[in-house]
Amino acid sequence: MIAYVKGKLDTKADTFVIIDVQGIGYKVFMPTKSIERLGELGDTVKVYTYYYVREDNISLYGFSSNEELRMFELLLSVSGIGAKSAIVMLSEISPSSFALAVITDDVSKLVKIPGVGKKTAARIILELKDKLKTESAIEANEEINVILENDNNTSEAISALQVLGYTRKEIENVLQKVDTKNLELEEIIKQALKYLAKN
Repeated sequence: MIAYVKGKLDTKADTFVIIDVQGIGYKVFMPTKSIERLGELGDTVKVYTYYYVREDNISLYGFSSNEELRMFELLLSVSGIGAKSAIVMLSEISPSSFALAVITDDVSKLVKIPGVGKKTAARIILELKDKLKTESAIEANEEINVILENDNNTSEAISALQVLGYTRKEIENVLQKVDTKNLELEEIIKQALKYLAKN
């Protein structure tokens, strides 16, 4: 498994980049927005990667953050969604907006993504919420202390961040640094992600 690729940005195209790592060029397929944010040719860049292996296809997919990578992995776990569809979705919606749509059953937000109809959106929400419930049940057995449980925004932020793969304990520690009482839910999630990325 290749966890990330770090090297000189050699080529930028619409759907992929080539990163030169000590004379070896890695072709990495990425979401459009991630490519735009990556930097200029010649810059040293780091992308988190997913090594995709199928009978007729071996590809390397890259992401600008662990949250994007986690969202890609989650989308691949949904029946009927392949790597190319997942990359298109990542080009259209941020991980925080995606997690929020899943935990709030917001089909309308997901159907704005090209190629995602109502049935696909409903399937994404159904399958990923079920996965979240399973993860939450596992963590409940670990007797993790709950903070700010009476705050609905905080509770929903915890669920959304769990969708992106963070543990309840990690999330609760970070939310103590965020103004959960005065911020909108999506802003709480965005600020929490900034702190989580530093850990």
